[in-house]
Amino acid sequence: MIRSLYRTSDGHCQANLDPAGYRDALADAEGLLWVDFEGEPDAACEPILRDIFKFHPLAVDDALAENHVPKVDDWGGYVYVVLHSVLFDIDAGEEHVDTMELDIFLGRNYVVTHHDYSIAAVGRVWGACHRDERHLQKGADYLAYRLADELVADYMPAVEQVEEVIDRIEDEVFDRPAPRTLERIFGLKRALLRLRRIMVPQREVLNKMARGDFPQIDAEARAFFRDVYDHLVRLNDIIESMRDLVSGAMDTYLSVINNRMNEIMKTLTIITTFFMPLSFIAGFFGMNYFLPRPADTAWINIPLLVVTLAIMLVAPIGMYLWIKRRGWL
Repeated sequence: MIRSLYRTSDGHCQANLDPAGYRDALADAEGLLWVDFEGEPDAACEPILRDIFKFHPLAVDDALAENHVPKVDDWGGYVYVVLHSVLFDIDAGEEHVDTMELDIFLGRNYVVTHHDYSIAAVGRVWGACHRDERHLQKGADYLAYRLADELVADYMPAVEQVEEVIDRIEDEVFDRPAPRTLERIFGLKRALLRLRRIMVPQREVLNKMARGDFPQIDAEARAFFRDVYDHLVRLNDIIESMRDLVSGAMDTYLSVINNRMNEIMKTLTIITTFFMPLSFIAGFFGMNYFLPRPADTAWINIPLLVVTLAIMLVAPIGMYLWIKRRGWL
């Protein structure tokens, strides 16, 4: 889908221009043109980007054919920016972070966006501009800021979902730890690592756009980009804290499992200790009870049996009292 919004220099708005109308819109230095490519085949996007907007072939290839971490490139007359939207999915207990790339070409009087999948942040900005043309009055740099700000705003719900999962896993570690718990912990670690790999370079992109390195971004807009940069700095600190929590949850899980194993081994050891004297007594006396005896002395077997059973009864009780007194139970 290719869609466009064009605000003329006299304040009128037009939607869904045909590609031929892009040339006239670009010639209007005081106007603002936004063209959005969503899930459009490369064959349809490339002629427009190269022939109408005159973007460098390498920048076009980056936008259409390659996946990049967030970055910003200065091509003289325009700036090419790669940003990422994130979505934290909890599907059937699987913790996974999805990222969607948004390519932005920022010129003095135009913004071109390209993304393979629908991005909620782009949809919100598009809807706001379509409903109220005043969102386009502040220029292309302010529109780029709105896109970056909405993308970063979507990070917080993902981070909050991760925090909720960490809380549930911490409760699970103490209540009912299982091998599945360890799998979820490792899944969270991978999700947070991916978040960090996206957020750190994206933070640097916003930092560059806020420093005034690019003539396409006015001083007024740079203040807005600094605000987005500050949000990313705080989010990065939160993610680092959550990584520590996940590492702590894994250490706690291992400790709980080891303690459970120790309790099991303690119980089995105590049971074995109780039965050791019984096994000894039964083995020692069991070979001598029924030796051939004269008929008049056969009664001797009965007292021996009674004494043996009494010893076998008293021995474990005595060992239990001794173990209890030692504080091993």
